Amino acid sequence: MTLTPAVIGAGIRATNVVGSMLSGMGFRLVSLDERDLLDAARRATGLEDFGDDDFREPFRRLLAGLETEADLTLVGRIAAHRDLTGLLVNRLRLEEDRTRHPEIASRPIAAPIFIVGLPRSGSTLLHHLLGQDPDTRVPQAWEVMYPSPPPTRAAYETDPRIERAARQLRWLDWLAPDFKAIHPVGARLPLECIAIMSASFRSTRFQTTYNVPSYEAWLAGEDMRPAYAFHRRFLQHLQWRAPGVRWVLKAPAHVFSFDALLDTYPDARIVHTHRDPVTSVAPERASVGGAIGRRALPGARQGSDGDRSPDLLALPDVADHHGREAHARVPGREPPGQARPTRVRAGYLRAGRPGSGPALQGVLGVLRRTVGDAR
Repeated sequence: MTLTPAVIGAGIRATNVVGSMLSGMGFRLVSLDERDLLDAARRATGLEDFGDDDFREPFRRLLAGLETEADLTLVGRIAAHRDLTGLLVNRLRLEEDRTRHPEIASRPIAAPIFIVGLPRSGSTLLHHLLGQDPDTRVPQAWEVMYPSPPPTRAAYETDPRIERAARQLRWLDWLAPDFKAIHPVGARLPLECIAIMSASFRSTRFQTTYNVPSYEAWLAGEDMRPAYAFHRRFLQHLQWRAPGVRWVLKAPAHVFSFDALLDTYPDARIVHTHRDPVTSVAPERASVGGAIGRRALPGARQGSDGDRSPDLLALPDVADHHGREAHARVPGREPPGQARPTRVRAGYLRAGRPGSGPALQGVLGVLRRTVGDAR
């Protein structure tokens, strides 16, 4: 039988029906218990040291939200178990690598470029374009998904983890076939910082993947410095044997943790992409919700039309909130050596095809303004 989207969708629905029946009879087929997940990661690696314990409270809060709010299907529980176990495995292996190679901790992260801005403001396009500079180092999906052992420059183009990550990402095509139309995904494409921070369990990735409002509310009031400390350790790990001249990094969520970012990276260069919040945040929340909801990806809050429930669709209010927050925070504290963040409007990037015309000129201007004499 050919695994067409229709066949896969039918299989997912059938699995979830069986899971619902068994759950109604009191059976839990997939555990999301903290101890069970930690033990699963230990068994997978033979390791014990998860590093600093500051991940445990956010981990527990996330698990509580998954059990009491997310209303996960059986497929959702399987995916969440695999997701969380994988993050714990990465923590164990990163700690082991540092124990064996303490010199990793001595690697400086010099003047990284952070692209920030509202969703749908051209930040992903800009990230990909800046990543074409041969001196630029971007965190590719395969090395973020499977960071241990540290990648090497000699095998960077042929590492077998690239194909492993590509196979893993094909599941996204099956579970959320519309997602790539919203956000490009690939083993060799740059990944956002929220993915790097996921193994600290302080990351907005979880609230965009799962319906966990209690975790989201808790995270909004938390100090994000532990997440950025983990982020820095992760970059040191990736660049140890595969260095570049500069890191170019990206996540819209940085605008809500600007102080933590600059405390961790005091010489950071900031590139802020702009677009009208009502025309950027609103479609993003609606389109991502729809792409996730239609296949019942774990955590999607289902409405009658298969998309996310109406409480996520008060779009002008959501857009206004995000827009005011982003514009208020970015100018609030400027990085040393940079008078103001470099600002790029989405229309400027969209004026031409990537690699030609106005788009290329705009990217070259960003490089000149942010890097200066770093070469």
